[in-house]
Amino acid sequence: MQLGLVGLGRMGGNMRDRLRAAGHEVVGFDPRPEVSDVASLAELAAALTAPRVVWVMVPSGDVTRGTVRSLSEVLSAGDLVIDGGNSRYTDDAVNAALLDGHGIRYVDCGVSGGVWGKQNGYGLMAGGAPEDIDRAMPIFDALRPEGPREEGFAHAGPVGAGHFAKMVHNGIEYGLMQAYAEGFELMEASPLIHDVPGVIQAWSRGTVVRSWLLDLLVLALKEDPRLEALTDYVEDSGEGRWTIQEAIDAAVPLPVISAALFARFASRQDSSPAMRAVAALRQQFGGHAVHKAAGPSGSPGEPAGPGAAR
Repeated sequence: MQLGLVGLGRMGGNMRDRLRAAGHEVVGFDPRPEVSDVASLAELAAALTAPRVVWVMVPSGDVTRGTVRSLSEVLSAGDLVIDGGNSRYTDDAVNAALLDGHGIRYVDCGVSGGVWGKQNGYGLMAGGAPEDIDRAMPIFDALRPEGPREEGFAHAGPVGAGHFAKMVHNGIEYGLMQAYAEGFELMEASPLIHDVPGVIQAWSRGTVVRSWLLDLLVLALKEDPRLEALTDYVEDSGEGRWTIQEAIDAAVPLPVISAALFARFASRQDSSPAMRAVAALRQQFGGHAVHKAAGPSGSPGEPAGPGAAR
C-alpha cells in the first residue's frame, strides 16, 4: 500500500522504516530536508496516487491543526488523513469537519510504543468510520505488534475515540510510573535493602507488578543504579491534565492519576510555597523547629506568639 507520512521525528521516522520493511511504499515529508523524501506537502500530494492516504505524525495543537489545514488545500476529494499524534480528542471533530468540506475523510489514531515501536510494534487505538478504518487496515496491521490484531489494535469508536482512548492510556501510564518511582525511593531510603536494582529486576518475572514499564526501569537502573545522573524535574505532555479534566466533567474519581500529575508539578518547584506555609503553621501551633531561609530572620525553631515582632 502507498502512504504519505508527514513528520519524520523519533516516532515518524521509525514508523516509516517499519512500514517500508513490511513492503509498503512510504513518501515522507519533514521540514528538515536531510530526512525528507519531498520538499513540500504539495510535492507529497503529487507523489501519491489518488485516492491518497496521508498519516500526520507531528506535535499536537497548533502544529497538527496547521498541517491538517495545509493538507486540505493540496489533497482531493476521496483522500484520507490520519492524525496519529497526541492531539486532544476535541480537536478531531474540528479537523474532520474542515476536511469534510473538501470531501476528504479523517481518522484519528492514538499510538503507543515510543522509540521501541520500530522493533516491537505500536499499540494503536483508532477512531473513525468503519469504511475508513478498513481502508487503512494494511497500514495498521504493519505498525501494530505481531500476533492477534485485537492485542495491538482497536477500532475504539467514531472520530475522536482513538485520541480519547490514548488520553486515558497515558493517564494510566502516569499512575504506573509514579507507583514504581515511589517504591524505588522507599527501598533506597531503607537500610535493609542493599540491592535496589536487583529487587526491581526480580519483579520482572512471575510477579503481579511486572510490565514493560518495569522492564524499562530495570534498564535505566543498569545504566545508573541510583539514577544520580538525572535531576528530579519531570515534564508532562498534556494527556494527564486532559484525563483529569475529563474525569472532573464526568464526576469520575481519579485519585491515583491526579496524584501522579501533581507529583510532576511538585518536581518543578525550586521551593514550595505550600510547604513553607505548612512549616509556618507547625511553628505557630506547636513551636516546632523550622529551617529558616538565609538572612537575618531569628533563630531556627523560635516560636511565634502574640508578643512576637511583626
